[in-house]
Amino acid sequence: QVQVAESGGGSVQAGGSLRLSCAASGSAFSINAMGWYRQPPGKQRELVATITSGGSTDYADSVKGRFTISRDNGKRTVDLEMNRLKLEDTAVYYCKMEIDRHYVLADYWGQGTQVTVSS
Repeated sequence: QVQVAESGGGSVQAGGSLRLSCAASGSAFSINAMGWYRQPPGKQRELVATITSGGSTDYADSVKGRFTISRDNGKRTVDLEMNRLKLEDTAVYYCKMEIDRHYVLADYWGQGTQVTVSS
């Protein structure tokens, strides 16, 4: 069984920084792409950033230059460094990992972690 779990959310003032982490646990699997998504209050879930197994990254326009995604393949983790946070970054942040287990490829989501940015 594979589990994915986020950590590191919280409350911060606008202009501040937070770092989110996500780890996969279990056995007999490999991870392809990893990504962070968020769901602002009353809105649909949206992509924030992704990183491929080779380290290529992609960001939503709204976070480019402020957020950085990184991964540690040995630790099976993906982090999201968030700087210069804005009020509109307030959301529940979800980690997603594309996992290959026993030759079956599937998306695994974490439970989400709340990020609240205040003025």
